[in-house]
Amino acid sequence: MRRATTADIPLLVDLMSEFYAEAGYDLNHAHAEAAFAALVADERLGCVWIIQAEHQDVGHLVLTLRYAMEYGGLIACLDDLFVKRDWRNRGLGTKALFEARSFCENAGIRALTVEVGPDNVAAQAIYRRVGFADAVGRQLLALPLAPPTHL
Repeated sequence: MRRATTADIPLLVDLMSEFYAEAGYDLNHAHAEAAFAALVADERLGCVWIIQAEHQDVGHLVLTLRYAMEYGGLIACLDDLFVKRDWRNRGLGTKALFEARSFCENAGIRALTVEVGPDNVAAQAIYRRVGFADAVGRQLLALPLAPPTHL
């Protein structure tokens, strides 16, 4: 993996568009471009990496950061993990997750979270491989205050 730069924003928007299309969503490209630009420009918000294989850009991983009282410090949310369909089942997602985990440990990040659909067993298997577990006694609730990036 390599850290994304502002020059990678068009690539990241293309990858995100492909990622969202698999879930049946259309992507608001302008919104996604602005979101990547903000994240890449300010490390306090998180990090974006490009997943590479055989000298090709084949996916991306996005971590966002927040302070959590429960852990008394920063925690990271694995916001996006995407590997192009033709590059799946080669261990790239798992390797990217281990690298992100190592980055978090070295940066003093106290926990790593991820949202995953209850029917997305393939993603759940990858996340469990690197140590994610069910958050016992927790349920994710959301209150949208702005429109999502997907249309």
